[in-house]
Amino acid sequence: MVAKPIRLAGHDVWLLKIMRTLPATILCLTILLAILPSAGCQRDPHDIGSWQGTWGRRGISDGRLQKPRAIAIDGNDRLYLVDKTARIQAFDSEGNFLHGWRTPAHKTGKPTGLSIGRDGNVLVADTHYHRLLVYSPEGKELQRIGGGDLPSHEPGQFGQVTDAVQDSKGNYYVAEKGEYDRIQKFSADGRFLLQWGGHGTEQGQFVLPQSMVVDSQDRIWVTDSCNHRIQIFDVQGKWLESFGREGDGLGQLYYPYDLVLGDDRTVYILEYGNHRVQKFTHDARLQQFTSQGCWGSEGRGEGQLHNPWGLALDSRGKIHVLDTNNHRVQCVKM
Repeated sequence: MVAKPIRLAGHDVWLLKIMRTLPATILCLTILLAILPSAGCQRDPHDIGSWQGTWGRRGISDGRLQKPRAIAIDGNDRLYLVDKTARIQAFDSEGNFLHGWRTPAHKTGKPTGLSIGRDGNVLVADTHYHRLLVYSPEGKELQRIGGGDLPSHEPGQFGQVTDAVQDSKGNYYVAEKGEYDRIQKFSADGRFLLQWGGHGTEQGQFVLPQSMVVDSQDRIWVTDSCNHRIQIFDVQGKWLESFGREGDGLGQLYYPYDLVLGDDRTVYILEYGNHRVQKFTHDARLQQFTSQGCWGSEGRGEGQLHNPWGLALDSRGKIHVLDTNNHRVQCVKM
């Protein structure tokens, strides 16, 4: 019987050369280090979260997604997504398509913000048409605030709208990006009340306020994206506190695009630039936010993200992550 010749791969040839030249102890250590990465033993101890599944796929038909830009969830766990086709689509919590509609104009650009109002209505930041559109959950237009052919710095008018939220009294807060970088407050019937912010890096200023959320105390949390931080204000626009600084380490942020508030002083922050979700808790005694870990990394596989834009937290504690450039939604518990 003649033995067949063995063909060595490049990796095997490298190991063979090492075996001929290194003492046994160093050899064992070298082989161990070569094997560990492929065995998945280099997991960051600060990586947390349990992947729950993925739904959605690329396309322009009902239920498909084309670079989804924003996500919101109502009190019945119905999810609303807006994508680059200017469609608002409603899904159940398992990702099954329910119904959808399209904004009235979209040649100039598509909406980039979405949230649920106090009464369960859908608030659409119609970014490039300088207005806020308010819809019923079924897609009937109920209200418009702002609008116009050109952006305007006048009170009650807008530049590029990024997001809108409501407080417990029904007042609207509308964020804008671009040269204005501000937040305007309106009454429930659309009357201008006040504004704050402006382009800059000081406390109370913004560089791309991408999204907002209102907590149970009517404080407005803002993702100050290009300043790589979160800022918190009261209903009069008074700065209360902020946290975060640029970086990819634990406790640092890189282009935070969205956030959701959980129970027990927990906040989850989506980082567009770091392709991850980071969990923070707030210590009231120390008056500081502490990172508890992250989930996600850059890529296209299971548990990986590519420039994600939005988050939604359902009643079962599952986080729906808008994996924008992968045209899908991934779910995780953290």
